[in-house]
Amino acid sequence: MYYLYHIPGKKIGVTRNLNTRVTLMQGYKEGEYEVLEQSDDIDFISDREIELQKSYGYKVDRKLYKNLFKNMNINATEQTSTFPCPANKLKGHLMDNIGLSWETLHGKFEINSTTIPWIVHNAKTSMYNSERCYIYNKAYHEAFIAEPATEVTGATVFDSIRDWADKRGIYDSGDTKTQFVKLMEEVGELGKAILKDDKDEFVDAIGDCIVVLTNLSHLGGFDVEHCISSAYDEISNRTGAMVNGTFVKDAD
Repeated sequence: MYYLYHIPGKKIGVTRNLNTRVTLMQGYKEGEYEVLEQSDDIDFISDREIELQKSYGYKVDRKLYKNLFKNMNINATEQTSTFPCPANKLKGHLMDNIGLSWETLHGKFEINSTTIPWIVHNAKTSMYNSERCYIYNKAYHEAFIAEPATEVTGATVFDSIRDWADKRGIYDSGDTKTQFVKLMEEVGELGKAILKDDKDEFVDAIGDCIVVLTNLSHLGGFDVEHCISSAYDEISNRTGAMVNGTFVKDAD
C-alpha cells in the first residue's frame, strides 16, 4: 500500500511505511501529518502526488515516485555501486527498498536496517550527475562481508557524532558555511578557557571543536578520519625545529 502524506506547510510525499519515513526519519508524530490518499496502484499515487504538490503550492518532485522506487536500478561496476538518486534523497529511497539486493564482484550486497546507515553515510555524489550517488564496493565488503578487522580506537566516537548530527537535521539543513561559523564560536570558547586556565572548559571546548570539525568534514564530502589521516601523512616525515614554542618546518 502506498500512502500520500501531507506535512502542513512543509511537503507532500509518498511512502510505503509512514512510521519509518515520516515519524522516525522526519520526526513528525501522528497528528502532525495527515494521509491524503492511499492506494496499491503506484501509477495512480505517483501522478496524484505531483497533482497535489502543485495544487498546495509545494516544491514539485522532478521525477515521478514510481520512477524512483519501482525496481530501483543499482548500477554495479568493479569499483562502485551507483544509486539513481541524489545523496540527500538516498535514505528515503533505501528505506522504501528494504530487502533489495544486487550482485557485485565483491559479493552480494543488500539494503537492510543494518546497511542503510552505512550506505547513507558513505555515499558520494557522482561528479558526472548530481542526481546520482555511489558507494565503493570494497568498502561495503570490508564493512559487512569480510572478517571484521580490529576496531580502531576513536572510530566509534566519530560514527556516533555523525549519527547524532544526522538525527538532528544538521546534515539536511546545515552546510559548510554554518559549520565554519560554529567552529569559530567554539574556537573562541577554547581561547577563553586557555586565558582563564579553566581545565574543565578547555576539555569541553576541545571536544566541541572536534564535533564541529566532524560535521564540517561530512558536509564537505569527506570523513574527518580521512582528513586526519591525510594531514598525518603530510607531516609524518616532516623535519624542523621548535622556535619560540612553535614547530617550524624545514624549507622544502
